Amino acid sequence: MTEMVYGTVSVRDGEPILPKWWRTVDKWALSCILMLFGVGILLGLAASPPLAERNNFAPFHYVQRQAFFGGLAMIAMFLTSMMTPVMVRRAAVLGFVGAFIALALLPFFGTDFGKGAVRWYSLGFASVQPSEFLKPTFVIAAAWMMAAAQDLGGPPGRMYSFVLMVAIVLMLAMQPDFGQASLVLFGWGVMWFVGGAPMILLIGLAGLVVLCGSFAYNNSEHFARRIDGFLSPEVDPTTQLGYATNAIREGGFFGVGVGEGQVKWSLPDAHTDFIIAVAAEEYGLVLVLAIIALYATIVVRSLIRLMRERDPFIRLAGTGLACMFGVQAMINMGVAVRLLPAKGMTLPFVSYGGSSLIAGGIAVGMLLAFTRTRPQGEIGDILRGRSR
Repeated sequence: MTEMVYGTVSVRDGEPILPKWWRTVDKWALSCILMLFGVGILLGLAASPPLAERNNFAPFHYVQRQAFFGGLAMIAMFLTSMMTPVMVRRAAVLGFVGAFIALALLPFFGTDFGKGAVRWYSLGFASVQPSEFLKPTFVIAAAWMMAAAQDLGGPPGRMYSFVLMVAIVLMLAMQPDFGQASLVLFGWGVMWFVGGAPMILLIGLAGLVVLCGSFAYNNSEHFARRIDGFLSPEVDPTTQLGYATNAIREGGFFGVGVGEGQVKWSLPDAHTDFIIAVAAEEYGLVLVLAIIALYATIVVRSLIRLMRERDPFIRLAGTGLACMFGVQAMINMGVAVRLLPAKGMTLPFVSYGGSSLIAGGIAVGMLLAFTRTRPQGEIGDILRGRSR
């Protein structure tokens, strides 16, 4: 069987790392990621000066910090994308152990910065949110377990990954951080589905999610308040959702003009959770559609390339990373237009945030490493060969 690399020339042995990386990496996805980071800096210039003024900082204090952390994220992305899948797996498993321990110790050493949820470690000059680093590393660890379960005589990897997922979701819900908990559950569910889980178990899992949601609604004031606000037919114009909804309406198709938006003066999270409202108000629907297209291109191209991958670990891990990346973007934008309850979730590479930027860089670096072309028979060729 002729070796193929998705229709391209196969990788040559002994080739230097950089030329091999450039020839095998998904350049379209890489370009879209860089453009998203550029859009984030552009919107940061618009959204962050009011916050800097309120906190007595220089006008572009937060933009400079975003550029710094974004630069670190890009370095992490490029370095991670040059790794082999085995190297990514080993590094991610070690990272998962560290992030899991950090998440478990948050109730004792963490802080809430006055936001009512203990999610961060304060380092003085910066803060760290362990859940941001836990998400991509958990995907890799769970994919490794699920792939091992497919081997003859392999361990019960699906059960191990399920236990870990439940432990993580419970710890996140206790913060409370239901947004990140739902992302972890979604990422694990996607990999479980791709790994061949029976439909009856998926239906049972969906029922369990409904029961847990009902329990959280009846026992968590934080959760109930957000659900009630989402279901309310009227939107309080003085709330974050009210300001965001009005800004999107005012922006129209082409926006009110660069620097002319007003929502950034009212929204405390205009530079983070509601950055898309700033984009919609000042640049209009045109920029919002362009941002959506960038996210869609990354996810769709990654999934198409992963469909041809014959290594079950790479397929599972890459699918989990791609879907989690796309769903996080969808949730952030869905909250801003009131299609979803408020989650407190950043828009990947566009919102301000050190932990989210660096963890996002590592996550997409892993995804780029998994979707690089490798000299192998396509999975369709292998399946056809087995059927003969």
